[in-house]
Amino acid sequence: MTLYRNLILAALILTFGVVSLGAYVRLSDAGLGCPDWPGCYGKLTPHHAADAIDTALAERPDGPVSHAKAWKEMVHRYFAGTLGLLVLAIAVLGWRGQRDTRGGPGLPLVLLILITFQALLGMWTVTQLLKPLVVSAHLLGGMATLSLLLWLWLRERGHSSHAYYARADHLRGGAALGLALVVTQIALGGWVSTNYAALACTDFPMCQGVWMPPMDFEHGFTLHRELGETASGELLPMAALTAIHWVHRAMALIVTVYLGWLVLRLLRTPGYAGVGLAVGGLLTLQVSLGISNVLFSLPLGLAVAHNAGAALLLASMVLLNYQVRRR
Repeated sequence: MTLYRNLILAALILTFGVVSLGAYVRLSDAGLGCPDWPGCYGKLTPHHAADAIDTALAERPDGPVSHAKAWKEMVHRYFAGTLGLLVLAIAVLGWRGQRDTRGGPGLPLVLLILITFQALLGMWTVTQLLKPLVVSAHLLGGMATLSLLLWLWLRERGHSSHAYYARADHLRGGAALGLALVVTQIALGGWVSTNYAALACTDFPMCQGVWMPPMDFEHGFTLHRELGETASGELLPMAALTAIHWVHRAMALIVTVYLGWLVLRLLRTPGYAGVGLAVGGLLTLQVSLGISNVLFSLPLGLAVAHNAGAALLLASMVLLNYQVRRR
């Protein structure tokens, strides 16, 4: 099943690209570059929709639609559509050749269901006008797709019978908790991004010059509301954005301390130093990027790198959990 494994690897690499590209689209305010779905003003490409885009620009020169934003949005859709076709092919091959796979067709079918739901979330992102809950769910769906594809690829690739791994029962609980903390932090980071709360605190390590600024947790963490509004339709207060940002920072501290402790355990366990160094290195990179985004007022390149770094840190935790369970 060489073709099967190669398709999984291609889909895994493409998923990382789609996640990073999705962050670029979101952070460059191009999420409504084409205000319909799946095409752009009913056309296959922004080139074919040029007249409609010009009309939208004439009506609202400072609006969400432009030729550049339309291309950003559609390129992301083209990549996501290609990923969907790859996952479909993986599911079909997994079902037809289930006797030759290492774990049967169950996981590929779950991936197919997930990627289908991701397409729906992509549509709702546009039709619901970037509603934070929908956009955040879309982000998490992309991260889940990346994680499951990585697990599937590791499973189908197998491992060398000469590789030495010590008994890792003592690491299982710690690895699972570390993965859960990283997923939680990614969810909080997505909530910061989709609510445009990244610059609610422009200093570090304090926020607005104090350790505990005025915060509105109720409105900040109300899930069912429109972008920039409270559930009652009023303008979302600055204290709510501050609460969103501050919680993400506080969770970052918890994740950093815990993963730092876990990395030390990995370095002392025969066979796990490599993954320990990977987790530690990616954690250091993520913390540095997070601080830099605040100090340099969220430059686009650093913000996209922070999203990509989150995906890589998640992948390292998935790899760790696979390794401690694969005996």
